Amino acid sequence: MLYNLLAPLASDIAILNLFRYLTFRTGGAVLTAMVICFIFGPKIIRMLKMRQSKGQPIREDGPQSHIVAKAGTPTMGGFMILLGFGVSTFLWADLLNPYVWAVLIVTLSFGAIGFVDDYLKVTKSSSAGFSGKSKFAIEALIAGGVAWWLSGINEPTLSLPFAQNFLIHLGVFYVPFQIIVIVGASNSVNLTDGLDGLAIVPVIIAASAFGLISYIVGNTVYTEYLGVPYVSGAGELAILCGALIGAGMGFLWFNAPPAMVFMGDTGSLALGGALGTMALITKHEIVMVIIGGLFVLETVSVIVQVASFKLTGRRVFKMAPLHHHYEQKGWAEPTIVIRFWIIALILALIGLATLKLR
Repeated sequence: MLYNLLAPLASDIAILNLFRYLTFRTGGAVLTAMVICFIFGPKIIRMLKMRQSKGQPIREDGPQSHIVAKAGTPTMGGFMILLGFGVSTFLWADLLNPYVWAVLIVTLSFGAIGFVDDYLKVTKSSSAGFSGKSKFAIEALIAGGVAWWLSGINEPTLSLPFAQNFLIHLGVFYVPFQIIVIVGASNSVNLTDGLDGLAIVPVIIAASAFGLISYIVGNTVYTEYLGVPYVSGAGELAILCGALIGAGMGFLWFNAPPAMVFMGDTGSLALGGALGTMALITKHEIVMVIIGGLFVLETVSVIVQVASFKLTGRRVFKMAPLHHHYEQKGWAEPTIVIRFWIIALILALIGLATLKLR
């Protein structure tokens, strides 16, 4: 909004020229989202505690220490993230850019789905929540609508890493593939969210990586030099990544061990959906598998566990997702979280390296 209001006046008022720069607005988005979380976070947590006397229902089959430590902690803290992200985006992003609205639609819609899921869990005092099939169906419908809309303004192609300007035209498979990308990313983050600070820091790392990728693919100078596809207007997503980073850091202030609040599905589904949509727009879907490799590992651990048990009656891991496996092995929660953060950072750096190794 500030860009749309103030940038046109830059020719008359020199200082307003700052609003034309992506870097300035990205910095503004980071600080705005973070400050909003700092200001409203305590009030949101108090409100959630008042309405959730028992806190988030914890899986009874989990580690006993986990059940005791987490009992009574309120959930739905993702609302804090969405508030910071949404307000910051509306303030600093170009609201005439269709990619901004694509990410906003997916993020807020998936956040609403997560909110319903969290609400049902709290009111029913059960960890089951929303029907899995219903949740996936609604997510696929939203993702498919956004992918179909984007196919009209963005080439329905897939870019391969390690290859300069090599694009595969997906044709009729574009929308189904993008549904898998968005819904898969959303639920991968959801599965990772199980320990204090475990999901939010890798999300911040991934958002930082995609902020850089967005800036690069939206600039013809960098795309020609690196041999990556140019996507006109994609640079604006750097502001949204900045808003995610700021909101994530603000939330982490309250989610750091011992957590005062959990993001719940309200936050995890929304954050994953945002990252998946950004990967779609910037044509870095495959690179996202590397950058978000921690989320992929967590998801694969669940798939392997379920498949192995159904086929052989045996479990590969002591418990899935992967972070619970290490809890069962006796690792301390901070040890698991920090080591997973390190893995997420290494994978993000490898993903960014694909920009040059072409």
